[in-house]
Amino acid sequence: MVMEFFIEWGYLGLFLASFLAATILPLSSEILLSAMIATQFELFPCLAIATIGNWLGGMSSYGLGWLGKWELLEKYFRIKREKIEKTKEKIDRWGSLIALFCWLPFLGDPLAVGLGFFRTSVFKVSLWMFIGKLGRYLIWAWITYLGVSLIG
Repeated sequence: MVMEFFIEWGYLGLFLASFLAATILPLSSEILLSAMIATQFELFPCLAIATIGNWLGGMSSYGLGWLGKWELLEKYFRIKREKIEKTKEKIDRWGSLIALFCWLPFLGDPLAVGLGFFRTSVFKVSLWMFIGKLGRYLIWAWITYLGVSLIG
């Protein structure tokens, strides 16, 4: 029923679903993308809209991380500063390239928040995150076309 709502809204629905899917909300923008491609929506606008929506959602998670403070993590989440510093070492080792994997389910949101929290270059993060999200949607669209051609 939720997906039907987004499909009825067309490209705007795809943008909203893609944006929200990049947050902690359990939405599958890939399924919506497949449904829209299978129901004759244009491929390139679908890819562009889903990618931009999901990228902006991921960057909002990055922004939330940027607003975070060490003291809040220690106080409210009871995370020791040593653990935070170990995590920072890992993020520093890989740097902005980690953003390439912000599309991953369950891991993508914490990665984006962590990159923001540790003040990783916003330009590099946004670039790698965009590439990762675009790549995921390109592969998903290709799989959808294969599936549609086998059924139809």
